[in-house]
Amino acid sequence: MDPYKMSPESLMMTHGYTPEWSEGAVKTPLFLTSTFVFKTAEEGKAFFELAYGIREKDEEEQLGLIYSRINNPNLEILENRLCLWDKAEDCAVFESGMSAISTTLLEFLKPGDLLLFSSPTYGGTDHFINHFLKKIGVESLGFYPHQSKEEIIELIEKSGKKEKLHHIYIETPANPTNDLIDISMCRDIADHFSTAEKKIRVTVDNTYMGPLWSNPLKYGADLVIYSATKYIGGHSDVIAGAVLGKSEELKRVKTLRTFLGNMASPHTCWLLLRSLETLKVRMEQQAKNALDVALYLNNHDSIEEVSYLGLLDEASSSYSLFKEQYTSGGAMISFYIKGGEMEAFRFLNALKLIKLAVSLGSTESLIQHPASMTHAGVCPELKKQMGIKDNLIRLSVGVENSKDLIEDIKQALNTM
Repeated sequence: MDPYKMSPESLMMTHGYTPEWSEGAVKTPLFLTSTFVFKTAEEGKAFFELAYGIREKDEEEQLGLIYSRINNPNLEILENRLCLWDKAEDCAVFESGMSAISTTLLEFLKPGDLLLFSSPTYGGTDHFINHFLKKIGVESLGFYPHQSKEEIIELIEKSGKKEKLHHIYIETPANPTNDLIDISMCRDIADHFSTAEKKIRVTVDNTYMGPLWSNPLKYGADLVIYSATKYIGGHSDVIAGAVLGKSEELKRVKTLRTFLGNMASPHTCWLLLRSLETLKVRMEQQAKNALDVALYLNNHDSIEEVSYLGLLDEASSSYSLFKEQYTSGGAMISFYIKGGEMEAFRFLNALKLIKLAVSLGSTESLIQHPASMTHAGVCPELKKQMGIKDNLIRLSVGVENSKDLIEDIKQALNTM
């Protein structure tokens, strides 16, 4: 059957694997091997020519198995299945979300280039952009969710570096504030500054929404990135990342991955293949629970403000963008508790069911204090501009009974 005529949740059980390959095993076995045997020397030569980009593939030709740093059955089956959610041509899976981000940016940027990026973004990404890339001569320019297309274009032109612009990187919804960035707008900005000699690419970190609730490639992104640790893995037992997009871009990403050696291991891929089978049911329950929790928080006297996509004001510009580019409010809630760090810590320390830990998208609910934890390395002035205040709390809602989650929050707020 045509994979695009079946729902991804159905194909997660079988796509890319034939039981006859492995003694009839209904599930993909774990292929713990470092290397693979070639049938002939000519076959080995052909495989390496493709892997190293020495020549283009002939029609109907496929890259065969060589070495697990380059490819592995678990890796290839996982990449094929992940493509289905985003309708991507190709996918590259990494051993962490940060390795997916860093490899992508290193491949498409060189010393002297300018990177336009949205702010806020995950603390690790922020550090890589504003510290590591600067060390190798890549300049960066940040913009904020409230800025319009015209304002961002003016920002680039006034920087005096518009000729250097080579890449746009956005994270939407933003971590940890849930602010939205218009993906189509970023595509327009990229096209505005692109030339016949220089294509400006747009990369979207879709970790908060994906791959179920938003498909950035549909709105003009060239590449979409996930911390697969989060919803894709979903059980707090694996670290991984993924990059998806057109074959042209992914060929470059995979080639650099080969030489950096940061692809996901067979065991990591095997765990992710397991998790993909329940991705939809997990995420749908998490979103249902998150709405219940957000409604409770939104009506509590100890809470200043709740940022949850499912509660956006219908009169706001964010609401129209949300309805256009997203299919759910998701399972991430950010809220400001009345007071400061002391009150935030008192609340966090009083929780019993919800776990005080970083990460998100897992079956268990996780809560943390962005200003002192995930975004501790962001300079104080930038944190202030981003809205990452001492009373901001980020909650990733899991699959527990929502009534129990609310009771836990209620008893913790009663200690205030």
